[in-house]
Amino acid sequence: MTTLKILKYHLKDLLNSKWVIFYGFFFLVITEALFDLGGNPVKTVLSMMSIVLMIVPLFSIIVGVMYLYNSREFVELMLSQPIKRSQLFWGMYGGLSISLATGFLFGMTLPFLWHGVVDLQGWDYWLVLLSIGLTLTLIFVAISFWIALIFEDRLKGLAGVIVLWLLFGVIYDGLVLFLIYYFSDYSMEKPVIILSMLNPVDLARIIMLLKFNVSTLMGYTGASLQAFFGNVTGMLVSASAMFAWWLLPLFGGFRRFVKKDF
Repeated sequence: MTTLKILKYHLKDLLNSKWVIFYGFFFLVITEALFDLGGNPVKTVLSMMSIVLMIVPLFSIIVGVMYLYNSREFVELMLSQPIKRSQLFWGMYGGLSISLATGFLFGMTLPFLWHGVVDLQGWDYWLVLLSIGLTLTLIFVAISFWIALIFEDRLKGLAGVIVLWLLFGVIYDGLVLFLIYYFSDYSMEKPVIILSMLNPVDLARIIMLLKFNVSTLMGYTGASLQAFFGNVTGMLVSASAMFAWWLLPLFGGFRRFVKKDF
């Protein structure tokens, strides 16, 4: 009950935040613009895929870390009351995650609804994209909490999340391509599959590309990914990897929060 009260308080406060409102309208404007340019929901989803994979992790991780730093006085006040640390942590995490997820769903849902996505082709691709965006939101808010609780200095924490986002969103793919090129004389199917699961953004991208059946454009590596992730075992492994990417930083942040001397 206490956790729900804290969650409702933060949810009400965050949904009125200019950053969450901006976040929702950003996706609303971009999605509507892509509909006006192309008109095809499948093409719109494919175009939005790259934007979602870049913006959702970036916004979630930056807002999450700044939110926790700015809530230090509130945390100290609440901990002076007969409230368990676990209740406070889950209330804050739930409030932020749900508010960001609401902004994302608002921006990504309205254009598809008023363009009649239910009556058009591509609604299943749209649902997969929504699921990917919501999953990345949960993962990167959890990562942001963990990092904010590790670094006392907010500048170090903010620098840490930006570097991490650059690694996951930009640098990682370049490193993988370099390894594939450098070890081109060797079989790289299994290493590439393992490397893809070490990056939640990369794993989400692969899931979307396989949904669009464009693995053939990725050459031999794409065929290997299709063979693994395209069956039931591969889907279970990818789902487990995404779940682990959410659970591990969330548990790490929870442990730091419970033991931290505020």
